[in-house]
Amino acid sequence: MDTTLEQAQLRFSIAITFLVGASSIAIGLFLRSQSIAFDGFYSLVDVVLTTGSLAVSRLISQDGSRRFQFGYWHLEPLVVVLNAAVLTTTCAYAAITAVHDLSDGGHEIRFGIGAAWVALIGVFSMIMALNLRRKAQTLGSALLNLDAKGWFIGASISIAVLVGFGIAALIRGGRFDHLTPYIDSSVLLLLTIALLPLPLGSLWQAMREVLQLAPNALDQQVQNVMRAIVSERGYLDFASYVAKIGRMRFIDIHILLAPDAELGTIASVDDIRADIAARLGGDIRAEWLNIMFTSKRAWM
Repeated sequence: MDTTLEQAQLRFSIAITFLVGASSIAIGLFLRSQSIAFDGFYSLVDVVLTTGSLAVSRLISQDGSRRFQFGYWHLEPLVVVLNAAVLTTTCAYAAITAVHDLSDGGHEIRFGIGAAWVALIGVFSMIMALNLRRKAQTLGSALLNLDAKGWFIGASISIAVLVGFGIAALIRGGRFDHLTPYIDSSVLLLLTIALLPLPLGSLWQAMREVLQLAPNALDQQVQNVMRAIVSERGYLDFASYVAKIGRMRFIDIHILLAPDAELGTIASVDDIRADIAARLGGDIRAEWLNIMFTSKRAWM
C-alpha cells in the first residue's frame, strides 16, 4: 500500500509540533504558567509519538518478509495503543500536578502576554487538527486520525487556558481577586479531566484490534453477504471469521456443500470468490480474504 501522502503529512506535523512545543515551554516557564508549559510539554511528547507513527507508516508501505509474512499491519494498532497510553498518562500527571499546586496556594502569572500566546496557538492548532482529520478520512489512516486528536487536544488546552485568563482578568482587583492565583491550576485540572476520554477512546479502539475482537460492522456485513450467497446458490451453510488490524481486514469464510455437490471448473470457483469479494467491497490487495469450500462441517 502506498503511504507516501500519509508520511508527508506526518513529517510536516512533526516539524510544526516541535516548534510549537519548544516555544510554549519557553513562554510557559517565563510566565510561570503551568497550563502553557503543559501545552508545550504535551506537544514535545506528541513529537516522539508521531515519529513512531511515521516509522510504522513506512513499514506498512513495504511488503512482508519471511519473519513477518502477513506484512506489518499489526504494528499500526500497537503504536496507537502506545501513543494513547502515553497521552493518557501525560494528562493524568498534569491533573496530579494541578491538584498539588492548588493545595499549595496556587501561583501568580502574567495574564496579558499569556492570553495573546494561547490565542495564537489555539487557532493554529485547531486549523492543524481539522486539516489532519480531513486527510485521515480521505486516506483511511488511523495514524493521521490519532495525530489529529493530538492537535485537537492541544487546541483545547490553549482555548481553555485563554478562557481561564479571561476569568482571571475579570476578577482581578475585585472582591474575588484572592482567587486569581488558583485560576491557572484550576483550568489545567478541569482541562485534563475533560480531555482524558479522547486518548482513552483511541486506546480502547486500538486494544480491540490488538486483541483481534471481531468488529461488529464488518462481522454483520460478512454475515449478510454470505446469507444471500447461500440462499442464491443453494449451499447448506457457512461459517465466517473476521478481524481488523489497523487498516487491514482479515476475513475467513467456510462454505458447506453437500458431499455430491459439483462446483465446476477452477475458473467457475474463482468466479464465485470474485462475486463474494465484490459484494464485500474493500481492496483485495489490502486485505486477507480466504474463501474455502468443504462438505464436512468439522472443517468449518
